[in-house]
Amino acid sequence: MIYLAAEHFVRAPQWTWYILGYFFFAGLTGGSYAVATLLRLVGDPRDEPAARVGFYASFVALLFCPLLLTIDLGASWWKFWHMLIDVTPGDQGLNFKYWSPMSVGVWTLLIFALFPTVSALESFVLDRRARSAAADSSGSRFRTVDAPAGPPGGVLGRAFNIVGGVLALFIASYTGVLLSVSNQPIWSDTWMLGGLFLASGLSGSAALIALLTRYRPDAAFSLGRLHEADGYFSILEIVLLVAFFITIGAAGSAGLTLSFLPLWLLALVGIGASLFVARGHMRIRPGGGGSAVIARAGTDTLVVSVLVLLGVLALRAAVIFSAQ
Repeated sequence: MIYLAAEHFVRAPQWTWYILGYFFFAGLTGGSYAVATLLRLVGDPRDEPAARVGFYASFVALLFCPLLLTIDLGASWWKFWHMLIDVTPGDQGLNFKYWSPMSVGVWTLLIFALFPTVSALESFVLDRRARSAAADSSGSRFRTVDAPAGPPGGVLGRAFNIVGGVLALFIASYTGVLLSVSNQPIWSDTWMLGGLFLASGLSGSAALIALLTRYRPDAAFSLGRLHEADGYFSILEIVLLVAFFITIGAAGSAGLTLSFLPLWLLALVGIGASLFVARGHMRIRPGGGGSAVIARAGTDTLVVSVLVLLGVLALRAAVIFSAQ
């Protein structure tokens, strides 16, 4: 049997760190919204503060995506506009090509942007309302501590989050799919990149939300849940990473990744840190275990979250630049 390796006949795109940043923040904006939606819809009512942290994180990460894409285009920044609007004389209108992964991705990102924006604004209003209620009751002699008030909207609100969560999963995986449908070595030699980037983005997002709970004590209740979820995402990530190397090895392009071994090792360190901290996944309750317990958990979360996020960035860098 004669094995025929894939033929790669296009010039490398010569992408820079701007695209790396776009891939990184696309994973975080999609992953953070998806994790926040899970916390809100299937978590404990006391997970609501952490869910709001996730919506804030998704919105901020979203802002970097079009900015980095536009900067990468440089003097041809107008091409981003042309991906949305057809300016061909006699054929003006919306420029949507369902057969083009790039066109589908740009339009999905545009539509998805509505969801983190609305959810972050909703979270801000709810937080302001909660602070006002706390201030009004601060003079009361008898106070009770209840679970944070849930978001308004009922069925429509849940449907909004679900639709946004589905789009978020697409955004988190889209960059990997975009690479897979190219004709570059490594990228086109495997179909694992979409799932790998999704698992990596979810892991990084859970770590980011856990990290940001340091600045919101009422969200500390969700630390255990976030670390546990991060562990599951990391297990999926390492399974897909193994499959990734098997497929590119079969295609004969695995050797191109050797020069990026330090990046692959950093990615593995991030995965390992996530799996290590997920072993305990003990939920931290403010006021229940004492400030020392929360402070110690906060220190562990800081170190692990930074390692996980660096691993997410390293993974994307290794994939992107090994094919160039």
